[in-house]
Amino acid sequence: MSINDLRKPEWLKIKLNTNEQYRGLKKMMREKKLHTVCEEARCPNIHECWAVRKTATFMILGSVCTRACRFCAVQTGLPSELDWEEPERVAESVKQMNLKHVVITAVARDDLKDGGAEVFAETVKAVRRQNPFCSIEVLPSDLNGEYDNLKTLMDTRPDILNHNIETVKRLSQKVRARATYERSLEFLQRAKQMNSTIPTKSSIMIGLGETKEEIMETMDDLRANDVDIMTIGQYLQPTKRHLKVEKYWSPEEFEELKNIAMSKGFSHCEAGPLVRSSYHADEQVRATKVNA
Repeated sequence: MSINDLRKPEWLKIKLNTNEQYRGLKKMMREKKLHTVCEEARCPNIHECWAVRKTATFMILGSVCTRACRFCAVQTGLPSELDWEEPERVAESVKQMNLKHVVITAVARDDLKDGGAEVFAETVKAVRRQNPFCSIEVLPSDLNGEYDNLKTLMDTRPDILNHNIETVKRLSQKVRARATYERSLEFLQRAKQMNSTIPTKSSIMIGLGETKEEIMETMDDLRANDVDIMTIGQYLQPTKRHLKVEKYWSPEEFEELKNIAMSKGFSHCEAGPLVRSSYHADEQVRATKVNA
């Protein structure tokens, strides 16, 4: 068997749960013309989050991304016009779902000078107005690397600023489009400099050919830029057009990586085959408050 004919191991089998809660959330998303990264990125945890935990990650600024990263299932192309009513619809949905923690992410909008920062900020404000007791995590792109764009978002004071570095330095150019390893580190560092009280977070996926040593180097780079939270998950090939899986890391290896991350000073690390950036995000925000 060649390396590219790897079969998914037992620990990656997903238990589907399409109960009434799951169907209700799906119906509500369609009625309000909202997108979730849970669906668009084919997240393996969608049934657990929607049907059991009653959580979701809203994806704003449309469903079409201006970047064509080789790991991502989100559609690439020319995005539509901005929908300025979207922030209120997201806020209404958060209220209807009675969420205690919400993650707001977005497609990359390189077609916009501000990278979509203003709509992002308006969404945070709308969610906070309608849901004063709900904590908010934002997961933006690098917003074109512009200081003012990040400041627009940080001025809304999200509870967590999340920006994914995605992979180790050596593989970044192969895996990502337009985004760079160095720019992501700078983005995270700037966020912390703008407001040191807001926890920062980043995520990598493994299984793309990286080594354990490179993963540890990425941990060091994130800590050197004062990143508080790290998540590590297994890369899964969404379609045959995307990068192939080079290795399936075992649960035991993920546990070891989690322990290493914690020893390096992260306040929280979530690591496992099915872990994604917003996996158990509600627990992560509680952990940062406990360790503050």
